[in-house]
Amino acid sequence: YSLPVLIKYLRKRLTGKTTVVSPDLGGLKMASAYAEALHANLAIVAKERRSATETEALYLIGEVEGRDVLLVDDLTETAGTLTSAAELLKKRGAQGIYAGVSHAVLVDVAIPRLQKSKITELVTTNSTPVRTVEGFKTTVLCVSELLGESIKRIHNDESVSSLFNIENETNGKTG
Repeated sequence: YSLPVLIKYLRKRLTGKTTVVSPDLGGLKMASAYAEALHANLAIVAKERRSATETEALYLIGEVEGRDVLLVDDLTETAGTLTSAAELLKKRGAQGIYAGVSHAVLVDVAIPRLQKSKITELVTTNSTPVRTVEGFKTTVLCVSELLGESIKRIHNDESVSSLFNIENETNGKTG
């Protein structure tokens, strides 16, 4: 759960009107946590599969026109969900479109998708090795401090929950 690491960066990056968007129904709880931490609006992209042979229809629930958008997901491999959601968001008037992804395990098909996408920047962590994408802005944030502190606290039988208090910029550290 890399939310504290991503939020610290995104608070500096997203300074105007922002809407946090879940690219699917499954990510709504996580998107809500990001929206709360960023004091931003919340929206969702809903998908409807019409049939086995027809492509999915995408619907946007929420307001993005004239706003920066943060698409959040825990994992992306093909970037298909993110890039198709970004396309819809751009059509609906979103300004900058940022993707905040905990684990970007990019397979070959993801590279051209990201290069052609409407996504301004992919913000991810080094929880897994991250492939660079030529011609596409990717920011990789380090989670080693968060993981190290978590391990220390678990070893010392201390609470780790304060590490994930997103209102606390120091991630629960004192002194």
